[in-house]
Amino acid sequence: MLREDTVFGPIFSRRLGRSLGINLLPRNGKLCNFDCIYCECGWNKDGTGDRVIPTAADVRSALEDKLQECMLAGTAIDSITFSGDGEPTLNPEFPRIIRDTVSLRDAFYPSAKVSVLTNATRLSRDAVTEALRLVDNPILKLDAPTDALAARINQPVGEYSVEEVVKGMLRFEGNFILQTMFLRGAGFDSSSPEVLLPWMDIVRKVHPREVMVYTIDRPTPASGLQKFSEAQMRSLVQPLIDEGFTIQIKG
Repeated sequence: MLREDTVFGPIFSRRLGRSLGINLLPRNGKLCNFDCIYCECGWNKDGTGDRVIPTAADVRSALEDKLQECMLAGTAIDSITFSGDGEPTLNPEFPRIIRDTVSLRDAFYPSAKVSVLTNATRLSRDAVTEALRLVDNPILKLDAPTDALAARINQPVGEYSVEEVVKGMLRFEGNFILQTMFLRGAGFDSSSPEVLLPWMDIVRKVHPREVMVYTIDRPTPASGLQKFSEAQMRSLVQPLIDEGFTIQIKG
């Protein structure tokens, strides 16, 4: 499910409401340093037909046009959301694009939130972290509490360390949203104690202002994956709810 426009929507997001999407990656391809077994955009190897990345000027022009169009049409926007076909922080002009987006949001839709969905792999780069701290909703992914399990679920390209990701999350001092996919597959289960309990310990350590727990919603590139119901996920995270954590659960 590749996005064919740099700016697309608004579409209804089960997590963010009426969302205007921004794709900072190729319009007809996929570019990511993860190759998640559940990714709705498919495998990385199947998205290599286009490697043209939009510039900051391209994004600003497309976003300004779209915001003006939506405003004139009376279209409501809850969130301007960076998602797209892969990892948005891979765009080399990501910090400048974020600053431009915040400025345009303030001019056209001051009540809308700016949200970024990121796999949190580039938090060691100061410019990336500083840009993410400018947005309303920095949504940082952590699907697994160990490097070995992340290798199975997210299949990182290059080095990946849960410990380093956690260090990066701590730089936000709790002002971020932690996003985790709950699923079952061959040889792993997000609900098993060896996965769930250390994940909850990480949540306690980084103490995000909100946790987004969700599950499979669309076809996945890997076969045999199983989703959880909202009731199941609520039961699994109930200890964190009891401790006062704000948790959004989406089936």
